[in-house]
Amino acid sequence: MNPLLSSPHSARLFAARFAINLDEIFWKSVDFLIPPRCVACGMAGHTFCASCAAAVQLCVAPLCAKCGFPLAGSAGAACDFCSRHSLKVDRLIAAGMHRGPLQLAIHALKYRRNRALAAQLGSLMAAAWPADAPANALLVPVPLARQRRSARGFNQAEVLARQLGWRLGLRVDGAVLQRTRETRSQVGLGAVARGENVSGAFTASARRLRGRRAVLIDDVCTTGATLSECAIALRAAGAPLVWAFTLARAART
Repeated sequence: MNPLLSSPHSARLFAARFAINLDEIFWKSVDFLIPPRCVACGMAGHTFCASCAAAVQLCVAPLCAKCGFPLAGSAGAACDFCSRHSLKVDRLIAAGMHRGPLQLAIHALKYRRNRALAAQLGSLMAAAWPADAPANALLVPVPLARQRRSARGFNQAEVLARQLGWRLGLRVDGAVLQRTRETRSQVGLGAVARGENVSGAFTASARRLRGRRAVLIDDVCTTGATLSECAIALRAAGAPLVWAFTLARAART
């Protein structure tokens, strides 16, 4: 028997790698026929050029121990925001700040449906994966509202989760979480309104979760309202630990 297929976990990783390789071959073929331009600076020949990738503002220490937001001073148990808002995840981490080249890349992925960016953005997340992350965690992408997924054609959180899972050798399950109702876009809403908008909007499958530690995956975290509601659903389904890891973190105003 092929050793790559000797266990269900290995078989899933092999299938994920095969699917991602096919996806990358497709986008390289598209790039050959229609030479790309960097989504941030417009440089010909690159989807997201090395200079713009290097200009991404990474989330580096000191960070809030709870929500992972960069701090001006020394790291503490919780930042001012966390002292006023109760995040339901055990820990929240982001790869970079939602500004500059990274903001433009995320916008291109989501609204211009430029899935060729997925590999580079997935690599960025993999590089920021913390050494103390839960071992053998299940990566759980935040589900997109049905109308938005239908219009976009994909869920960017699941695309990023699969890129990350392939690179880290972790299982991804895009069916663990489901939305129980449609919600309006969180864009433009304040912290309180965001929480009200997604309150009770998610449910999780205990059968699929099987009591595993979970890491929620999403593209951007603003106030953490959506991630908190997802964490509540995962805990109700039996998750003993829930982390959240996003590609970007929005600045606070």
